[in-house]
Amino acid sequence: MKRLILGIAIIFMCNSCKSETKKENISQNSEVELNKKQENRSLFIQLNEKNKSNVIGKAKFEETNGLVQMTVVIKGLSEGIHAIHLHEKSDCSSDDGKSTGGHWNPTAEPHGKWGSDTGFHKGDIGNFNVVKSDDDTEFKFKSDQWCIGCTDPTKDILGKAVIIHQGTDDYKSQPSGAAGSRVSCGGIIE
Repeated sequence: MKRLILGIAIIFMCNSCKSETKKENISQNSEVELNKKQENRSLFIQLNEKNKSNVIGKAKFEETNGLVQMTVVIKGLSEGIHAIHLHEKSDCSSDDGKSTGGHWNPTAEPHGKWGSDTGFHKGDIGNFNVVKSDDDTEFKFKSDQWCIGCTDPTKDILGKAVIIHQGTDDYKSQPSGAAGSRVSCGGIIE
């Protein structure tokens, strides 16, 4: 009889442990699911003229599963190639756009083309082509090197600014690619 009671007690204890493990797994899975939902974010900003350029637009940032897509629609640029960068501060208050500071470069790399083996700033997005100055021009860029409001300061784009330049980024002039004046600015803020 003692063996039977001891056996029942052992079975009861094992089932109790399994139940706790299930509760813990459910709790962990719920936390992972919650984190995934938090990663899916979107943000819209206005791009305003700088240097009396009449260049205006908007940008949308969407983060899904650790990948941020930026979509910029711009109007008023002259035909040809123009540079686009993220700058270190969301302050677009100055008429020339220089209140945004330099390129966003949290990892202290040299300026270069995005993905270059010799280094690049996290704000070195690149160039895009304007075919007709009267039309809206759309530019898209995706990166897993950015996030929207995360805790990693080397990836978080909140508090930065989108800058459109009058000229072309040559990808080699230090520290900014000799892209010319800043003609449009939008602070990345919530």
